[in-house]
Amino acid sequence: MKDILDVIRGRDAGEIEFHQAVQEVVESVKPVLDRNPEFRQTAVLERITEPERVIMFRVPWMDDQGNVWVNRGFRIEMNSAIGPYKGGLRFHPSVTLSILKFLAFEQTFKNALTTLSMGGGKGGSDFDPKGKSDNEVMRFCQSFMAELFRHIGPNTDIPAGDIGVGAREIGFLFGMYKKLRNEFTGVLTGKSLGWGGSLVRPEATGYGCVYFAQEMLASRSETLEGKTCLVSGSGNVAQYTVEKIIELGGKVVTLSDSSGYIYDEEGIDKGKLDFVKRLKNVRRGRIQEYVDKYSETVYTEADSTLDHNPLWDHWAHCAFPCATQNEINENDAYHLINQGIKLVCEGANMPCTPGAVDIFQDKKILYAPGKAANAGGVAVSGLEMAQNSMRLNWTRQEVDDRLQVIMKSIHQTCLDAAAEYGVPGDYLAGANIAGFVKVVNAMLDQGLV
Repeated sequence: MKDILDVIRGRDAGEIEFHQAVQEVVESVKPVLDRNPEFRQTAVLERITEPERVIMFRVPWMDDQGNVWVNRGFRIEMNSAIGPYKGGLRFHPSVTLSILKFLAFEQTFKNALTTLSMGGGKGGSDFDPKGKSDNEVMRFCQSFMAELFRHIGPNTDIPAGDIGVGAREIGFLFGMYKKLRNEFTGVLTGKSLGWGGSLVRPEATGYGCVYFAQEMLASRSETLEGKTCLVSGSGNVAQYTVEKIIELGGKVVTLSDSSGYIYDEEGIDKGKLDFVKRLKNVRRGRIQEYVDKYSETVYTEADSTLDHNPLWDHWAHCAFPCATQNEINENDAYHLINQGIKLVCEGANMPCTPGAVDIFQDKKILYAPGKAANAGGVAVSGLEMAQNSMRLNWTRQEVDDRLQVIMKSIHQTCLDAAAEYGVPGDYLAGANIAGFVKVVNAMLDQGLV
């Protein structure tokens, strides 16, 4: 196992996030490799950690003042063993090849857990939509799609939204794809309802995360009712995580963005959440403005000099990190445990560092990795693909019911895989093993390709 990791670190030098994601999976699946020697003989680890295709391209675009800018675009087509590539597009200054490879790698196993026929992919650009006009975002999206359209299709690669890519960006991207290909197909998910989108798609990642947490608590004969929860982020995932927690009787006291976080001891109710939705989705404002509206709330500015994030210092029962990768480190983990946390459920992708995960597992905290807990978003993306293929729309209740069934199935799959390989109750190992086995078996069935 060490030899494989050393090869990857040498070949993909500097790709820290990708190394982290690979190491987590490789360490988890050792019992699988020991039980199935043919997996080593056929070099499945070496094959599954190498993308099938990496596409990188320049994206020139013009701002409203007539200045020309150049960003870098990516699409990582990681693995198509169980279906066409499926995964979001991220527009954010932090986007690098390493981050997108880690996300595509995680996506491969996440999609396998959903029970739907979807491979793994991810893409995006270091373009920052914040502060840009609608016309500037449109011009960027059109330039981005002018290259990407060659590599995607409804039976090849179906991108979706991610950080910085919402309904506005999906609309601009789809419009350019339709113009270039002269066809109306379900090539993108996360579309608006009037032209092929699915009900519950905006809510799916957040709702699914809470459904997974609900199942974890049920395994200990508990519910979310009366539980105080910490939620990071204030975008799509965080908003609908909060919405579902409120619906199930829990109380959320925190939200954040890159500028800082708010702590509302009274709890964020539906009215306050509606304000956050308008603030972030319509006005594209900063979370600090929440304090101007609700003066009893405390706002703390982000401080990069600290060795921990004070958002995680507050007393609570449950934590839902929904912002970004590696936002909870070892110091944060100890603060959470000291403040009474009994459950950590990842709404973001890999928001906990390896050291933090080790602490949670050592202290017997209920810990759900993102590849299982936040799979609701891609699950409903898969349901949107199905509706597009059949040219119909399911009701909100139908989609939500299917989402709940899928999340319940993922929870049980993780527990079953963990028990089968001697690590009962370990959701991280269970998710990695179940996803890995499904993808590898499909790869072997299809030969050396």
